Amino acid sequence: MLDRAARLRQLTEVDQDVIRLAQDPQFARWLEQITATGGCAHPIHLTGATTLRDTHSGEILHHYDTTTEPGERLLVRCRNRRATVCAPCSRLHAGDTFHLVRAGLVGGKSVPTDVRAHPRLFVTLTAPGFGPVHHITTGTGRCRPRRAGECEHGRAVGCSARHTDLDPLVGQPLCPDCYDYPGHVLWHAHTGELWARFTRTVRRTLASAAGITQTQFPDHARLSFAKVAEYQKRAAIHVHAVVRLDGPMGPEAAPPSWATADALNAAVHTAARAVTVNSPYSAAIGEHALRWGVQLDARPLRAFGDSEGLADDAVAAYVAKYVTKGAADTAAGTDYRLTSADDIETAAVSPHLRSLMRACWRLGGLQEFEPLRLRAWAHTLGYRGHILTKSRAYSTTYATLRTERAQHERTTDGVELPDDSDTVTDAHWRYIGSGHTPGAALIAAGVAEDLAQNTEITREQRIQPDEGSGVGTA
Repeated sequence: MLDRAARLRQLTEVDQDVIRLAQDPQFARWLEQITATGGCAHPIHLTGATTLRDTHSGEILHHYDTTTEPGERLLVRCRNRRATVCAPCSRLHAGDTFHLVRAGLVGGKSVPTDVRAHPRLFVTLTAPGFGPVHHITTGTGRCRPRRAGECEHGRAVGCSARHTDLDPLVGQPLCPDCYDYPGHVLWHAHTGELWARFTRTVRRTLASAAGITQTQFPDHARLSFAKVAEYQKRAAIHVHAVVRLDGPMGPEAAPPSWATADALNAAVHTAARAVTVNSPYSAAIGEHALRWGVQLDARPLRAFGDSEGLADDAVAAYVAKYVTKGAADTAAGTDYRLTSADDIETAAVSPHLRSLMRACWRLGGLQEFEPLRLRAWAHTLGYRGHILTKSRAYSTTYATLRTERAQHERTTDGVELPDDSDTVTDAHWRYIGSGHTPGAALIAAGVAEDLAQNTEITREQRIQPDEGSGVGTA
């Protein structure tokens, strides 16, 4: 804790920096840049120029450089998806994710609206158990009241406590020595392969049920998906996915008559039970047979005019929420890479997460696990995949959404660039720094808060609440 004098000195430094910025002749332009980044907490500082020329005549159609900007630099968003790192950019990323997922559910963004009539499920695949952990209880329930006695390490195998969501014990193993930390880490490292085999098995199961071969399946139907990885309290990943059946050409084509929601549901359950991935054999820990957990949730989404099933907007919002969560919000490790074993010991994480990181570091040093790059991914507890992935034909892309937003912003600002293929762009940019001074950080936070409030007010005015459309977890 800082003493009162130190706090006053710190406050004075911030105030002095705010005054310095406000007295700068280019403060108004600087504030425009801060607003353009949405109040980004860690903006990227660039210097350089862009020139748009006519290919044939060489005429300069548009030119911009940073020589007239405050500090001769341009501020751009850091685009970090984690709310714990940059809340303004994470909100923007969540919005893009919402539109990306929603377009695959109801159409729009180049996806036809008829896609809503295709068979669609919201699927949750869980991780297996690696050892008993404390869990949240509701009502008068207790954590693990029916288990008595002690394990071989002298720890109780039961727990009669009533845990709440804020209890630090939730997600922690009852006995760390009994917990299968190598199995947990290896399961994370193979989650991507498990998902790939799961989707292949779903296609194979659907083809078998339809009386066609697996190689004939693409000629009749196409499986599209968008999935997000969510860390649970026990630091194990669950996969939430929108799974859709299309015709052979994707969302533009209707699926065949045999491609129903019930058939897709049955194929999902069959595939989840059947898929197995074997880890590399190690003399130290043997070989692990990795599979999905026994808990599986697959729920249909509402079709045209239906009142049954999950609402599309609720599912899209649910996925977007988890995409932007940082390590501080979940049991996901850290938001930064660990470069040494000492970094693990100084990380501000729970003992359970520290043990998982140690397991990553120990197994990552073994030759048989070198391809898994466990040490490089120790900060994510061995998980190497993206938080959100989608199949090619599911819907639009992040790049397309960002391009559309940039074009909209240019139109709003009155900047009209020629839409002509006979142009060439010469761009020369150089990175010169990132972040804010103390005063700039304070102003940027205020800008971000104002923009967030304005967005929330606009959203409340446009969106009517849809009662009964909540999405639960498995």
